[in-house]
Amino acid sequence: MEYFLSEQQKIIKSLTRTIAEEKVLPVRAELDEKEEFPWEIMKILADTDMFRVFIPEEYEGLGGGCFELCLVIEELSRVCSGVAISYAASALGVTPLLAYGTEEQKRKYLPDVASGKRLAAFAVTESTAGSDIAAIKTTAEKVEGGYLLNGTKQFTTNGGEAELYTVIALTDKTRGARGASAILVEKDTPGFSFGRKEKKLGIRASATRELVFEDCLVPAENIIGKEGMGFIVTLKLFDSSRPGIGAQAVGLAQGALEAAVAHARQRIQFGHPIISLQAVQHMLADMAIQVEAARALVYAVARTVDSGARNVSEESAMAKVFASDVAMKVTTDAVQIFGGVGYMRDYPIEKMFRDAKITQIYEGTNQVLRNTIAFELRKRKARRE
Repeated sequence: MEYFLSEQQKIIKSLTRTIAEEKVLPVRAELDEKEEFPWEIMKILADTDMFRVFIPEEYEGLGGGCFELCLVIEELSRVCSGVAISYAASALGVTPLLAYGTEEQKRKYLPDVASGKRLAAFAVTESTAGSDIAAIKTTAEKVEGGYLLNGTKQFTTNGGEAELYTVIALTDKTRGARGASAILVEKDTPGFSFGRKEKKLGIRASATRELVFEDCLVPAENIIGKEGMGFIVTLKLFDSSRPGIGAQAVGLAQGALEAAVAHARQRIQFGHPIISLQAVQHMLADMAIQVEAARALVYAVARTVDSGARNVSEESAMAKVFASDVAMKVTTDAVQIFGGVGYMRDYPIEKMFRDAKITQIYEGTNQVLRNTIAFELRKRKARRE
């Protein structure tokens, strides 16, 4: 379909596809097998100004928004989701800073993120606080000189690799969710260390680590927004970032569809390529319909986010839920079309199948996000009454 991209958007999409095919494709199997963080690819993305895409021009960026970021994520995910999410997580880490940071904070940190000199990460999840982010226990006690952090964060994407972390912690335990705040923490801060690197089903090139804070003193000027805004920061962050997960899912599904079509043309059974079989044709047709529908929804929501619309919770959840469900369905069907070889590591489709599952889980499970959509529907009905 024609999505009427601007010249700059076409360049971003084309350049990212070239990087994905020429630099990521030759090493994706090795990165997955070794569970190795793709530093060389991150350097290439930095050298080609891809980290500038989501940073405003006044902080040495290209001034793009959610839509441009989705274009990059989609093209990288078409080849390797592990690489894509390593890139995307840096945007996630600085989005709170872009939305709520002071001018001094932005000028101090954003140029380094734009140049790729520093990767960023966002840390909210804990062992007792997954979808229920209000259940966090990490504390940030206000003391002389700043805030003293204590606690543990779990499943942090880019953990251990990033240089800059946005951490959600309780500055007032008596106020529950309203006592949470967002705080910037630099990697080399005393009292800040890392636990084990998780071994995952998919996106293995991505680093997922535990963050440990033991009397970690962070300067008072590192708080983002005001005390007590952490819960709002997190909710607004995910509203704007979920289209990115949708883009990851779309790219992944697109890659699986292309691989399935190519295999169906080459695989001979009963004297003919299996693409001549109606059963296979219908599977491929349904896959193509689902991918295009998911892309249309993700692009529309990303553009809505960039429009400055105040409440995009419902649309953002829809994009993430629909696209991730499509990614799981399309990769499952692609494995089926490949048959026995699709189950083998010699072919990329089993990796895509493994990578797809996480898109239904992180940044809000699809079950929880269906609750979000239903809640918005209930509010809308109430307003009409």
